[in-house]
Amino acid sequence: MSTTAERHDHKAEQREAEALDAYSKIVVDVAERIAPSVANLRVMRRGRGGQVPAGAGSAVALTPDGFLVTSAHVVSGPTHPPPTGPGRTGRATFVDGRELTWRVVGVDRLTDLAVLRADGDGLIPAALGEAENLRVGQLVVAIGNPNGFAGSVTAGVVSALGRSLPARAGRTVRHIDNVIQTDAALNPGNSGGALVDSSARVIGINTAVAGVGLGLAVPINAATRQIIGALMRDGRVRRAWIGIAAGPRPLPPHARVRLERASGVEISEVSPSGPAQRAGLRAEDLIVELGGQAIERVDDVQRLMSQDAIGHPMPIRILRGDRWLDLEVSPVELAE
Repeated sequence: MSTTAERHDHKAEQREAEALDAYSKIVVDVAERIAPSVANLRVMRRGRGGQVPAGAGSAVALTPDGFLVTSAHVVSGPTHPPPTGPGRTGRATFVDGRELTWRVVGVDRLTDLAVLRADGDGLIPAALGEAENLRVGQLVVAIGNPNGFAGSVTAGVVSALGRSLPARAGRTVRHIDNVIQTDAALNPGNSGGALVDSSARVIGINTAVAGVGLGLAVPINAATRQIIGALMRDGRVRRAWIGIAAGPRPLPPHARVRLERASGVEISEVSPSGPAQRAGLRAEDLIVELGGQAIERVDDVQRLMSQDAIGHPMPIRILRGDRWLDLEVSPVELAE
């Protein structure tokens, strides 16, 4: 006859087993739903003897007629300029065994995103989610296709949000803002693959391994959707630039009351001789409005840095210590 303590331990073990089973079911379901949309990339470049291997990675299908998204560094390399001509191509292999030739449509190294076009149709496009809705501790699944035969799946949680990752294009250095940090391990070849939520929606493109047990992904949000759309349509991205690095920061109590919101964007660095410096902006200034729009997140600033803003002065309201300042900044075109 079992004791009360034994019955309690048995029930606890049952609950633990049921929780683990539920977790496993989510991961298995997500992997099965997203795997057909993820391709293995073999990258080739033109050499003296013809096409030679230049790397490998993963990509995610965007449309049935062959558009794929991947990491810029997978198809352009760490130092060479973005290849949009015929010199850089390769093969995309899917889990159903299909192997398609692809070409580069456009590369944006400042977000580490690239769009490819595969010579085929009937692809299974991935559903895109919204990284802005993520919360720290949320379950995420990273999937790539490093071998071309079966998707490589790792699961974990969102470790941190709002991280920045430096990106370089020629002499231009820009921080990829709101990068997703996760403890879902990224295996070799997973760059360019999908980071998905528990509903199998792509909320990030895996971009780098930051350390043991640590991965980073470029978020899928309003700003990166615009960039992907521009690459698909025009093969390039024109963007305005004011010359700051910035991150989210809670507003002090008196500002919360006055603005009736909780956060702004703090400038961490001002580029020498850039538009922000010429406008009188400084590090530690807290941006609360730009172009007449409320600024609560870095995405709010990036969304305003479209090609339409180039050369057009924009009012900017900042909080410097306890002082409110209204200035004007004139964005210029960001040159890579």
